Amino acid sequence: MSASLASRISASQHRFTKRVGKQFLRKMGEFQSRHSLVTTEPFIPQSTFKWTHDLESSWQSIRKELDEVIQNPEEIPAFHQLSQDQTRISKGNNWKVFTFYVFGKRVDENCALCPETAKALGKIKNLQNAFFSILAPHYHIPAHKGPTRAIIRVHLGLIIPEQREKCWIRVHDQYATWEEGKCMIFDDSYEHEVHNETDQLRVVLFLDFDRPMDRFGTIINGIIVYLLRSSNYVKQPLKNLSMWNKQAKKNQ
Repeated sequence: MSASLASRISASQHRFTKRVGKQFLRKMGEFQSRHSLVTTEPFIPQSTFKWTHDLESSWQSIRKELDEVIQNPEEIPAFHQLSQDQTRISKGNNWKVFTFYVFGKRVDENCALCPETAKALGKIKNLQNAFFSILAPHYHIPAHKGPTRAIIRVHLGLIIPEQREKCWIRVHDQYATWEEGKCMIFDDSYEHEVHNETDQLRVVLFLDFDRPMDRFGTIINGIIVYLLRSSNYVKQPLKNLSMWNKQAKKNQ
């Protein structure tokens, strides 16, 4: 078998596995809704999670570390450069990510560069993903859905364009804008999209953490997260991130 044929077969298998996996995870959404201990509405009140207030109190120290990171944008990968599963929604250098956690796996090199951010993240229980999400001016992240209701998403506003009304997110049929130093909480298993119609960057600290569930739901969600961690959906980005950081060190 030629290398090119093997590569095409591997890519085809990946697409099939991804499609079947997404169908399964989304069918689990109704089960997760029944066993969730918090609302399953598109946006979730901040009062639901008290720890977000502590995160907000650290936002200025996190912002200072972000300001240092974005001084060298060429050293920050675009989302699709780490995960090929994001190629539909991440184009060019329009959506960059500086990653701290990938499904529970701590990225030590990046955490070392941002110790205050790492300290704040270390206080969050059941944290799965965390990164600086850096969106270029005039970029639109197309409508898409997260893979599972097993997790909940938080955005902490760090750099928000002055024309806030022109930089917004839609989750299902609801719209919201960010505010610097404030958390936004939502369920990314709903269809959502982002528009930055301004001339300025939009940067948030992007977090995913485990949805609080009853005992049975917690067991099932634990299995789902384990399967995700064991898949190329998670393994390949971790591998790509390691290679990216090694190359960045060589270039310094």
